Amino acid sequence: MTIKLKQLPDREMKRLTISVSPHVFNDLQAYAEIYADIYGKEEQPSALVPSMVEAFLASDSGFKRAQKERQQSSS
Repeated sequence: MTIKLKQLPDREMKRLTISVSPHVFNDLQAYAEIYADIYGKEEQPSALVPSMVEAFLASDSGFKRAQKERQQSSS
């Protein structure tokens, strides 16, 4: 079985507090359980979310384009 999120690397984090709907919270808990089944290591959903957001941002071509345009216009 595979999931989109790869195994978490060692990391140093910055703190960010978010609130999510009960539905998203339950999905994150389920994802963490599947992650543990696949990688043999339990992680709290809060430890998975940063990598999920990073993967989302990396796959958002509109965001990449806008970011590049902003960098070019500020140069």
